[in-house]
Amino acid sequence: MVYPIVAYGNPVLKKPAQDIMKDELDVKALAADMYETMYNANGIGLAAPQIGKSLRMFIADASPLEDEEIGEWRQVFINPEIIEEHGEKWVFEEGCLSIPHIREDVSRQPKVKIHYFDENWEEHTEEFDGMQARIIQHEYDHIEGILFTDHLSAFKKRLLKSKLTNISKGIVKADYRMSFPKKR
Repeated sequence: MVYPIVAYGNPVLKKPAQDIMKDELDVKALAADMYETMYNANGIGLAAPQIGKSLRMFIADASPLEDEEIGEWRQVFINPEIIEEHGEKWVFEEGCLSIPHIREDVSRQPKVKIHYFDENWEEHTEEFDGMQARIIQHEYDHIEGILFTDHLSAFKKRLLKSKLTNISKGIVKADYRMSFPKKR
């Protein structure tokens, strides 16, 4: 099932998500729906809040990057906790399915150690680096109620204010279905 992507301005994107209890829901089915939704929107990562579900779950598939270093990497992260981020920060241009047509440089550390459960409820603690770490950090931010625009300087945020306001009002064209905040 393809869900609409929740647009910037929806409160679900700004609040920390809730842990998922084992057997509370079919995480395999949710992961499959999230992958279908992400592929439909040509993304490489998607967090549950981006489909309107305030749950600590995200998925990643870096295959579209065609990065030989990463290779085939597709993973589900349930109830993840970043244990450590380290290394000298590096800048890379990021975008977000919830914030279409806006891409900005974001500085992140190149290595991350994360504890999580996969879709089979198997527990893992792993280290990732480079683009995998960046995708994880970006998606992890989503379940913490943080958007990539929150990492930008006050000046950059002022420059983007009208574009972000338009997105929150539904004044944006995307190649995928979106869900916009309710008008007050």
